[in-house]
Amino acid sequence: MSEREKRVEHLTQQAAVQDTGTGEKLIRVLFFTLILSVMNASMFNVVLPTISKEFQITSSQVSWIVTGYMIVYAIGSVTYGKLADKYRIKDLITFGLIVFALGSLVGVFATHYWMVILGRVLQSAGASVIPATAMIIPVRYFPPEKRGRALGTTASGLALGTAIGPIVSGLVSSVTSWRVLFLMSILALITLPFYRKYLDDERGTTAKTDIFGGLLLAGMVASLLLAITYETWLLFLLGIAFFVLLVIRLRKADSPFIQPALFKNKKYTFGVGTAFLATGLAFGIPFLTPQLLANVNHLSPAMIGLIMFPGAISSALLGRKGGRLADEKGNLFLFYLATAFQFIAYSLLSVTAGLSPYLILFVLISGNLGQTFMQIAMSNTISRTLPKDQVGVGMGLFSMLNFISGATATTLIGKTLDVGSSAPFNPLLINQGAIVYSNIFLTLAALVILVIILYRSQQRPVK
Repeated sequence: MSEREKRVEHLTQQAAVQDTGTGEKLIRVLFFTLILSVMNASMFNVVLPTISKEFQITSSQVSWIVTGYMIVYAIGSVTYGKLADKYRIKDLITFGLIVFALGSLVGVFATHYWMVILGRVLQSAGASVIPATAMIIPVRYFPPEKRGRALGTTASGLALGTAIGPIVSGLVSSVTSWRVLFLMSILALITLPFYRKYLDDERGTTAKTDIFGGLLLAGMVASLLLAITYETWLLFLLGIAFFVLLVIRLRKADSPFIQPALFKNKKYTFGVGTAFLATGLAFGIPFLTPQLLANVNHLSPAMIGLIMFPGAISSALLGRKGGRLADEKGNLFLFYLATAFQFIAYSLLSVTAGLSPYLILFVLISGNLGQTFMQIAMSNTISRTLPKDQVGVGMGLFSMLNFISGATATTLIGKTLDVGSSAPFNPLLINQGAIVYSNIFLTLAALVILVIILYRSQQRPVK
């Protein structure tokens, strides 16, 4: 090797070390940002009953605090990922965090319900840049042999945010107004100078981004779910119109927001459909349980947060165990374990609804573990139905549909709470004041059986 070649190799090694050092700093900043992002997504579940009473709105209407956030988050996370192929990631995250903070300010000073929704939508439009950043930093700033640890750190941030969100929400809202929860998200601006300092100026390819297609998809989902909330055919027809326009757009766009070629893969399409139902079931616990504890058990937001905390922290701590089980015993084993946990939780909640909150606390542990293990099993299963050149776009669509599934589930559950129930489906229900909640939980348990049937109906389930 010549002297020049040695010098070039030395400089390359130094650059790699420097990139890794920068990556370590960025991953710590990202860890903090992820915690705030996930907390923001989950902590409003605890105070939904309080907001409903303050603005005198129904359960289906107040569910849009969660539904609207998830719809925008789903579309936004994919959009930012596509924009990262054209613009600098530091500019995208600057824009995103500023919009995130702007939405927080709107929510803090909200005097009408529509202002709360506007604040949440703006928050989501900004916060959805964070998952895109979480995918790019480990790949761009870490070599393959160190990338797993970086991804593990981001997963820990997600788990921690999910776990502490309910308890922070409960404690904050018990001593002050629920509007202060919006203020906590402004803390994300603290990380902006560090992102600006450590992120490079690298741009991706100048690929086109089908933002119009994303807007059509968001319009379709929002219109159909609003049609359910307000029981109006006009919104339903508007949703159908958006669907027709979206299909036309997907066929004519050079780089469509959703790749139609993915749906030629029957195993992927069937798997995504099954996952859509399974994810919707998982949102039953975080949305429905606070309503039950507030309206039937008459608990304060602080107590609701404490009741929900053990389940959330258990799933965060045992998430890696679920991953190891999938590696050692196969996805099918983990899938059955997840559905067993979910079925047990929903069945017991159908019987114990309205009884001691501490009894419900232990049942929630089973439900949360089932939700986490199901996500791992379905992610692994679906990823293995895709060829290498479609893994990125296929899993991106899978992630987006998960959020849309959650938005759909909260809308349907909220509307069911509005309608109510006069007769219990479960003859074992003890507290007759919790009939509607018991019926919903029993329906979710039955749908778990349907998920098992759908999963097994694939000709060769991935193990």
